[in-house]
Amino acid sequence: MTGTLPGRSATAEYASSIETPSGKDVAYENFPVGSWLLPAALRPHIAIFYAFARAADDIADNPDLAAEDKVARLDAFEAAVCGRAADGSHLATAHLMRESLAETGVAARHCVDLLTAFRQDATKLRYRDWDDLIGYCLLSAAPVGRYLLDLHGGSRAGYAASDALCMGLQVINHLQDCQDDYRQLERVYLPQNWMHDAGARIEDLDAPAASPALRQVIDLTLDGTERLLATARALPAGLISRRLAMESGAILAIADRLVNKLRRGDPLGPRIELGKPQFLWCCLRGAIAGLV
Repeated sequence: MTGTLPGRSATAEYASSIETPSGKDVAYENFPVGSWLLPAALRPHIAIFYAFARAADDIADNPDLAAEDKVARLDAFEAAVCGRAADGSHLATAHLMRESLAETGVAARHCVDLLTAFRQDATKLRYRDWDDLIGYCLLSAAPVGRYLLDLHGGSRAGYAASDALCMGLQVINHLQDCQDDYRQLERVYLPQNWMHDAGARIEDLDAPAASPALRQVIDLTLDGTERLLATARALPAGLISRRLAMESGAILAIADRLVNKLRRGDPLGPRIELGKPQFLWCCLRGAIAGLV
């Protein structure tokens, strides 16, 4: 195994048969993916994991595919990553993920959990309450942190703080993309009981600015996110890998800044994200804090 992604021809064939690339890449993410803070020997494996997750997520988020088609493609991904499908360029990314897992000794369950979440995305468009949303995030976000922990030797405190950080990042992303998710996919992650209690309507997400009722729901969601991030603050100190501790410190700083921006800004306006100077400053400040 070389630790590189499939070549152009394999990727093109894959895209025409199974994958539906959105064009999103690491530049779209809120957090550093396989940054220089992490051990160089592990970065190719992290790139493979990201490519696998990105490809599966793009299938689930493709507005032109029927739900049953999405599920079938994701089933094929799972068969390949678990060694139940024959090699072939149409499943190259999933097979490469399987090879990476075999080389590193990380279990396939994190990939399987992600695929379970993406299949849910294909068929479930509403979340009744915060607990329902967190149940989804345990499958859609927590496996990313669990994979990284396992790859870097684990944590003395288990998965809880990592789960909280990843779920917090997921909810932040839901808020950033709440209008696009509704317009393009009819998908709403905001807890429906909070929407009902505030008097907010689903259609409010299509407006040019958040209504007072929708703003109330956004703030409640940010309150829940801050509780997750409070739990996540224990993560760096418990990690075996000091490099991963620095990375997690950087991600915590990024999450804090995004929550602050979402408090002040309107997710129905231009996408709320960090500029490059803010991003780099959070990375530096968080990485130093992660060493303490």
